[in-house]
Amino acid sequence: MTEYTFRGFTISEHMLYSLEQYIQYKQPVGDFLTAVLENNLSEAVAYADENNLKNLPAFVGYLYNEAPSHCWGSKERVKEWLYGDGE
Repeated sequence: MTEYTFRGFTISEHMLYSLEQYIQYKQPVGDFLTAVLENNLSEAVAYADENNLKNLPAFVGYLYNEAPSHCWGSKERVKEWLYGDGE
């Protein structure tokens, strides 16, 4: 997949690649994506560059529609996914 579009908002190819590496191979991601995965809006906005900030709805759409629900949504879920026995 080269990019993901949700309601006119887009995740760029390199950001989508990072998300897929996180989901498929449990690879840690940077501060912005970590905040998004942890459902921490204030940190996501603080860490976002201009493009990711204006396309933030696409990240939420992708996680809701494409990602396993147990790999995102809180700091605890992300930690468990990366370092625990998460599926």
